[in-house]
Amino acid sequence: MNFKRTLLTAALPLVFCLSSSAHALNIKFAEVHPTGYPPVVAEQAMGKKLEEQSKGEITFKMFAGGVLGSEKEVVEQVQLGAIQMTRVSLGIVGPVVPDVNVFNMPFIFRDHQHMRDVIDGPIGQEILDKITNSDFNLVALAWMDGGTRNLYTKKPVRNMADLKGMKIRVQGNPLFIDTINAMGGNGIAMATGEIFSALQTGVIDGAENNPPTMLEHNHYQNAKFYTLTGHLILPEPVVMSKTTWEKLTPEQQALVKKVAREAQFEERKLWDEKSASSEAKLKAGGVEFITLSDAEKKEFVDATAPVRAQYGAPYADLIKRIEAVK
Repeated sequence: MNFKRTLLTAALPLVFCLSSSAHALNIKFAEVHPTGYPPVVAEQAMGKKLEEQSKGEITFKMFAGGVLGSEKEVVEQVQLGAIQMTRVSLGIVGPVVPDVNVFNMPFIFRDHQHMRDVIDGPIGQEILDKITNSDFNLVALAWMDGGTRNLYTKKPVRNMADLKGMKIRVQGNPLFIDTINAMGGNGIAMATGEIFSALQTGVIDGAENNPPTMLEHNHYQNAKFYTLTGHLILPEPVVMSKTTWEKLTPEQQALVKKVAREAQFEERKLWDEKSASSEAKLKAGGVEFITLSDAEKKEFVDATAPVRAQYGAPYADLIKRIEAVK
């Protein structure tokens, strides 16, 4: 493995958890999301199937809520085989597998259904294969739906002019900062745990995420306007340590692939239910949902064209194929 191109850190105190049996395996699955969150529920159901259909050769235990570390820390442990499986954000994979960045670009998907059609088809499998065949030491198995990200702010954003100069929290990725800046705002990188107080004290004027996140983190208490920009629609891969994968029999590998793919489709039903219930609770909590007209949405799409041109240049053919998916 090329250690320069991975997230591995030296001298991490890790213990391998493989069973002594050649083909029996104890799987620890780490999640930063809390118990009850759609991906976690789908992944737990996947684990139950693994246990049942492997006739006990594979055991599964979920560690939700970040108890085994941050996403970056967990990925490092999965790379070493100390944790066997996780779900990972594409922002972490991007530095090692650049092609995944195509999914991180603003308005690359027309809508949520378009994103699902892409990940369910050959392009989705190609990106999983690129992760598997990289130096990342992970096997990418399936996609979880991370929802559509929209703006939520302390003052209403009904068009692009309203966003001008607003300080908007984003994930620490230059692409995301450039996206908000192109839309007229001022992108501010900040950890999730800092958003609530930053909204409360006026350090930021808003953030961007999906309705379940806005609700679960109580951001709606200080941001009462939710503008449906749909600028990012992010799928997230479920991965297994390649060290673990190579200890499985071909039959066990086929089983893992099968149940992971089933989880991909089961999770989105849970996600849609969670999004709908979260939206209802946010509205009951006083949040105004702002729908943009086609012309207003087009302003945002057109304004971010330079971002897609800059970051998408290496993936021009792939972008054309994504756009062609109906």
